[in-house]
Amino acid sequence: MLRRLLVSSLLLIVTFNALAQRERIENLPNFDKRFIHYGFYLGLNTNGFKISYKPSAFPNAQVDVVSDVGFNVGLIGDMKLHNNVNLRFEPGLISNTKTLRFTHVANETQGTREVGNTYLHLPLIFKFSTNRLNNVRPYVLAGASFDYNFSSNEKNQDDNFSGQFRQNSSVFMYEVGIGMDFYLPYFKFSPSIRGIFAINNEIKYDNRGPSQWTDPIDFFGTRGIFLHLSFE
Repeated sequence: MLRRLLVSSLLLIVTFNALAQRERIENLPNFDKRFIHYGFYLGLNTNGFKISYKPSAFPNAQVDVVSDVGFNVGLIGDMKLHNNVNLRFEPGLISNTKTLRFTHVANETQGTREVGNTYLHLPLIFKFSTNRLNNVRPYVLAGASFDYNFSSNEKNQDDNFSGQFRQNSSVFMYEVGIGMDFYLPYFKFSPSIRGIFAINNEIKYDNRGPSQWTDPIDFFGTRGIFLHLSFE
């Protein structure tokens, strides 16, 4: 996943650097002088899970994750801290669906769980930009977020023995990314590639054991890649 993120980021930089060379008129020359400005974003994501295991009664435990493409949407509040540093608050929603296959569970029906997640995503992000070149300005991002999973099933009394896969509702994540500001005549368009990674364990263990679904799992946390399109 990290290799894919790096390759996509490099392609993004090359593409927009090529476009920058064609620019001759400087659009929105005073845009970056504002202390605060706002915008919104749309995007696509592919999220999976990082899973690590611990000794259990199921030594051959393995969970495969198949992720569908999801969407993300939200608002942007940007505060200028320095000519090259901005602090951003980007509240939004992240939605996607994953299929978990517990390959060590003999029964295919019992060994498959479809997990649909919708997160309220509340990140604080530092944006570090280079100096502007014509109508293009590369940047990198780093920050952390609190995410609330509306579809976690955390309070559901049924567990995997009843066919219900459960996660903890509250998740802390860190986020890194790379992108370009592209200054158009009427607004700034900023595509970026971002990675998000859960810090805390998201799995909610089954009520009783031994559980072939949750006992072998030591850590279960979201990780994903975003294609993030900002309009400011």
